[in-house]
Amino acid sequence: MFNKILIANRGEIALRVIRTCREMGIKTVAVYSTADKDSLHVKFADEAVCLGRPPSSESYLNIPQIMAAVEITNADAIHPGYGFLAENARFAQICCEHGIKFIGPTPQMITAMGDKITAKETMIKAGVPVVPGGEGLLESVEEAKSLAKDIGYPVILKATAGGGGKGMRVVWEEAELEHAFNTAKAEAGASFKNDGLYLEKYVEEPRHIEIQIAGDRYGKVCHLSERDCSIQRRHQKLVEESPSPFMTDDLREKMGEAAVKAASAINYESVGTIEFLVDKHKNFYFMEMNTRIQVEHCVTEEVTNFDLVKEQIKIASGESISGRNYYPEMHAIECRINAEDPYNDFRPSPGKITVLHQPGGHGVRIDSHTYAGYVIPPYYDSMIAKIIAVARTREEAINTMSRALSEYVIEGVKTTIPFHQQLMRNEDFRKGNFTTKFLESFNML
Repeated sequence: MFNKILIANRGEIALRVIRTCREMGIKTVAVYSTADKDSLHVKFADEAVCLGRPPSSESYLNIPQIMAAVEITNADAIHPGYGFLAENARFAQICCEHGIKFIGPTPQMITAMGDKITAKETMIKAGVPVVPGGEGLLESVEEAKSLAKDIGYPVILKATAGGGGKGMRVVWEEAELEHAFNTAKAEAGASFKNDGLYLEKYVEEPRHIEIQIAGDRYGKVCHLSERDCSIQRRHQKLVEESPSPFMTDDLREKMGEAAVKAASAINYESVGTIEFLVDKHKNFYFMEMNTRIQVEHCVTEEVTNFDLVKEQIKIASGESISGRNYYPEMHAIECRINAEDPYNDFRPSPGKITVLHQPGGHGVRIDSHTYAGYVIPPYYDSMIAKIIAVARTREEAINTMSRALSEYVIEGVKTTIPFHQQLMRNEDFRKGNFTTKFLESFNML
């Protein structure tokens, strides 16, 4: 087992990893930008090293500075969290070359699943259902038009190196295709320095359902059931839950089996997530694989009583997993609390938290790095907390969440708490009647 782990991340996920490391008797090193010097992850780690100025390129994405912090603290492993360098194959390779264990999959696995075209080809070979579409990158608008005509509109253009909705356009008819192609290509190039696009059939009225998996270096792979991530705004998840209200036992078995096939196809080592689109007829299609811990991993932890970060560290140290699949024993819902104004098109709201009271009680978990007096910097993602409600049934979990949200007091900045309060009261949501398009017709009162 590792002696000291450097967490190459910030905020709540850095604090989350520190907590598990402390329970395992592993020392921790926090890294931070000057904007994060007062963050809780800096205060609670055994050691802390400043990486540089606030911009991510000068701090959390600065690989030479991170490797220097590893050297001066004598850490023997790096946990990347999510975002930043978590799915950066070059960073994972540099760790390998310097004898530092990257707590995640190998660089080859990251590369295999990081490029959407390569991942899709791998899934086809493994027998995992994929969305109908082209077999490679688009060379021209003319090729896109020809392919779209063959598979039928609507279609969707996607960046091969994409994520978070960047470089993605839905096209309903041929007249829209050229403009969508050009704008998606430009956005992909600016966001990922890779403007490659591919085209697929657009799945209407879909659910976004993902399967949590874990694999070890000995060839064992298991799944830990599903999370429903369909409540999204501009392809950004806002609410996640497990089990999905859309799921049946038969569908769960089929999707779990497909996810294990997908991970086994690349001999996956670490925890990860296979993401699927599921249509209204319960046909499911591989969308992508996230080769890291997810923001919403807490939902799975609560319904399976399983510490995924601990499992991730144990796998990285060479321990074997049990290989058995895990299924939900409870119902959990997670709301992401962002420093955004839901009444003003979710505009970011950085600033100082003047008053903070976090909810508690049976069935409530809060993952957050904030406190009264904490200044939310404007440089990073606006998520400041995750609140997870767990109960025996979905109705009870929603009621617990509603109660907890009513207790959550954050003053000094705007937050998405009012949005979540309205959502928990919405009849369609309470009945489980929603798709990824649900929020397009949701109006803040």
